[in-house]
Amino acid sequence: MGLKEGLRRTRARFGAGLARLVGTAGGEGAVEEIEDLLLGADAGVEATERIVANLRDRLRRRELNDPERLRDALRAELISILEPVSTPLVIPRGRDTPFVILVVGVNGTGKTTTIGKLCAQLRAQGRSVAVAAGDTFRAAALAQLAAWGERAGVPVTASSEGGDPAAVAFEALEKARARGTEVLIVDTAGRLHTQAHLMDQLRKVCRVIRKFDPSAPHEAMLVLDATTGQNALTQATEFHQIVALTGITLTKMDGTAKGGMVFALAERLGTPIRFIGIGEGLEDLQGFDAAGFVDALLAEP
Repeated sequence: MGLKEGLRRTRARFGAGLARLVGTAGGEGAVEEIEDLLLGADAGVEATERIVANLRDRLRRRELNDPERLRDALRAELISILEPVSTPLVIPRGRDTPFVILVVGVNGTGKTTTIGKLCAQLRAQGRSVAVAAGDTFRAAALAQLAAWGERAGVPVTASSEGGDPAAVAFEALEKARARGTEVLIVDTAGRLHTQAHLMDQLRKVCRVIRKFDPSAPHEAMLVLDATTGQNALTQATEFHQIVALTGITLTKMDGTAKGGMVFALAERLGTPIRFIGIGEGLEDLQGFDAAGFVDALLAEP
């Protein structure tokens, strides 16, 4: 699925509104409509206020005297918010120990599927990959990861349901190092940020990983469901306090009209957005690119 098609629901609301602006006289009324469109797409108050303030400043300087200039200025403002977080995940080659990716998030975000797709993509790049099935609370998660592992040709270390996730992570780390595996992806139990005992367990997993390699995890990736809108900000803030997030993957972008929450995340948190999920196919987990995202968002339906 192409990015433009993947963002069709958000674009239908946001892009259609902008299309109405082209052909109008622009001015303050157009800026107010842009403000409404941004807030309606869940872009957040902070990002919206920044964009609108900059547009109004340029209006006062008479730099936006026609709709096309207004559209171009809006595009530039949107990209400027996303560019600082448009940072790809870089996995160096030639390491002596595995590059550890810790994946966290609440249940239902598409965390396990994201891990499976990431495994397949890394294998397609010629990387050696292994997975630690640390979501020991759900038998379905263990089975799902095992299926993805078989599909991608990736070994999966698991325990029985209810096992110790930290022990699973440590065993997987030992195996990965012995085999010379380049990348180890550690799954964790889906948990709400309000579940203190599960958050404590996540801290334990991090401690065990650091005992093995003090520099690990090298990527702490939070998987967020884009359809949750502003609630994703709360989740990200709470998880960041536990694991010091270094990356975010946004799933189900194709299922929401509020894809503007990307701007709220970028403005509020500044955590790199590594990937966005726009469909069910392997190719639908795409690296995040600021300009490409904005252009797809602004394209007319």
